[in-house]
Amino acid sequence: MKCVAIIQRRLKPGKTYDDYRKAWFHTKGFGVPTDMYTIINAFDPQEIISIGIMQLSLEQVPHVLQIDVTERLKNSLDDVIEKTIIRHFGIIVAEDDFSSPDTLTYNPISTVDGVVTNFTEGNDTIKKFAEMIAKASRERDQIKKETGTIQRKQDAKAQSD
Repeated sequence: MKCVAIIQRRLKPGKTYDDYRKAWFHTKGFGVPTDMYTIINAFDPQEIISIGIMQLSLEQVPHVLQIDVTERLKNSLDDVIEKTIIRHFGIIVAEDDFSSPDTLTYNPISTVDGVVTNFTEGNDTIKKFAEMIAKASRERDQIKKETGTIQRKQDAKAQSD
């Protein structure tokens, strides 16, 4: 299956795209075919949109998500981006070529990479995919919360010493 992640972030005042890229760039790849696109919003250059497209099986999703959680915890964007992040995750269910300058004829058959997709059949896959993403997000947030608490305690102890 082909999955897509669209993540919308806003740079903090004084931060640049280069600051973002240095913090965002992974130190480890996912091990599956992955294309990453970074967009600077033409109408709001402080807004950075990342689009990732991956080709993987449902069984590979937990491993890939674990890599991303580890990377984000190791290479935090907290100093570079605003707290609010908009995330969209999904499975690509149709690919349509609108390149032709000629009139296009509607095709009711959805395909991805030439393989027919069945949206009804895909619903269970989409639910499982969403559950895996939600679980990885909760784990990441819990670790960030715990390490933040540990860091605050260490900072408070250092100030009292």
